[in-house]
Amino acid sequence: MYNQISANKRKSWLVVIVFVAFVAALGWLFGKFTGSPSVTIAVLIGAVVYAFIMYFAGSRLSLAVNGAKEIQKSDNPRLWRTVENLSITDGLPMPRVFIMNDPAPNAFATGRNPSKSAVCVTQGLLDIMNDTELEGVLAHEMGHVKNYDMRVSMIAFALSAVVSVIADVMLRLAWFGGEDRENNNNNQIFVILGIVAAIVAPIIAALIQLAVSRRREYLADATGALTTRYPEGLASALEKIVQTGSATKIQNTATAHFFFASPLKKHSIGNLFSTHPPIQDRIKRLRGMETQV
Repeated sequence: MYNQISANKRKSWLVVIVFVAFVAALGWLFGKFTGSPSVTIAVLIGAVVYAFIMYFAGSRLSLAVNGAKEIQKSDNPRLWRTVENLSITDGLPMPRVFIMNDPAPNAFATGRNPSKSAVCVTQGLLDIMNDTELEGVLAHEMGHVKNYDMRVSMIAFALSAVVSVIADVMLRLAWFGGEDRENNNNNQIFVILGIVAAIVAPIIAALIQLAVSRRREYLADATGALTTRYPEGLASALEKIVQTGSATKIQNTATAHFFFASPLKKHSIGNLFSTHPPIQDRIKRLRGMETQV
């Protein structure tokens, strides 16, 4: 179990490093394309600034856009006690607790660090999960808090956004400034490379972002199973979600990667690039952990 958690952490950060290298390479190409080498540095600085903005604002935004309502212990003692017990077990501060008025069973955690964290569950999750399954789901979400997944996700999200901006600008320069560039620089190679990069880069960025998100989901599963010492609780919860579906009424692709299971409808375009690994694969891995805890 500990080996799996360590491996997931290493792989997550390896993907982030590859992502940073990819953005730097695209920034370098953009610098060549525009004839301004300093653009590479500007791209990286812009990515860092955007990551910080999303890092500090992402928590409030994710709760607001999903219609989450904060509760106190008297509003739902069962949910509150479960979160409180897991916080004590993990040695973490008690997070703020929210409920979404949605019939689909789902949950998410957010917050830039454990002292600023929040967990949110849907009413549908509370309705269909027994205590052991609810504990498993919340242990998974607390695992995200414990592993600082918000930080990793925001880095990936920011870099992906920067790639999209660069790609858009490169396409515009290629279509509207191509003739001048040919006359002034006589360098059609970079024009062609720029067009190809502008088309391919957003797809590559999305795939790398998905790799980050999926690795963090596996990591949270393993962390949650280690906390409860009962992987079957989480596996059983996932099986129920397979049967009922996890698509929420509010469809928001920007926050979909926060959720326990994909909140998007199966026919949604966003599901073509799902941030979540296959549920059956998660169940299989969890049941493979039963002899390790």
